[in-house]
Amino acid sequence: MGDTMRATAFEFRHRALLIGIIYWLAFSAYAIDHTNSVQAMVIWTVGSSSPHRLLAARGLLGLATLFVAFGALVRTWGAAYLRASVVHDAKLHSAVLVADGPYRHVRHPLYFASIVSTLGTGLMASRLGFVIMVGALTLLYLRLVGREEAQLHEQQGEAYREFRRRVPRLWPSLTPRVPRLWPSLTPRVPGTGAKPQWGQAFRGELFMWGFALAIGAFAVTFKFTVMAVILSLAFLAFLAFLAFLAFLAFLQQQIVHNRRRRMARQAQTP
Repeated sequence: MGDTMRATAFEFRHRALLIGIIYWLAFSAYAIDHTNSVQAMVIWTVGSSSPHRLLAARGLLGLATLFVAFGALVRTWGAAYLRASVVHDAKLHSAVLVADGPYRHVRHPLYFASIVSTLGTGLMASRLGFVIMVGALTLLYLRLVGREEAQLHEQQGEAYREFRRRVPRLWPSLTPRVPRLWPSLTPRVPGTGAKPQWGQAFRGELFMWGFALAIGAFAVTFKFTVMAVILSLAFLAFLAFLAFLAFLAFLQQQIVHNRRRRMARQAQTP
């Protein structure tokens, strides 16, 4: 993959901010294009005067809910093996090659899930906003994939080359492409047999689940207030979880720092 499709260190470190900016730009496009994507699709399919237009709109919003919920499910599955602290860390982790859970079917399940979810969230934007959201986020995710693969290839070498050969990049295989314990791809890559940790994974994807619930609630009620309340609560819960992760990381750093200080004092003691 060329450098044009490889994110810079800045892009990877600030990927959450960039994603937020793209969402903001996409929804801000209502200032230019006032027609919602779902509304446009309803008019195109059944017509603006059809008695079935509300049913069609609910159906499309239900489809958007399924896209986002499916993305949240796959991201939760991936985070259960990769760990939420790694998923949301600004640093790139490539010391360990994860080949359990969804990683047996697709090399980048988190980005695959994010692209699918974008198709759902994009339906809440205008027509122009949908194009901005889906196009810009897909491009960003592909660039992030390029950076991760380059570093994994550098650190894991032949193990990752074999993993790339056997497992699809972004379009999942319905059947696992690696053994469950993965002991036979190469003797330099031991099988992990990792156990999923669902609790921390679900908490790490609270905002995605909240987004799916919010769109589903809007499909039923057609009330923006209900959707806004659900989104706000999910976002606050997600921020609280990130703060908790930061606090744990701080405690771990303090433990390591104190341990090194004790070892240094012991070494100086005659």
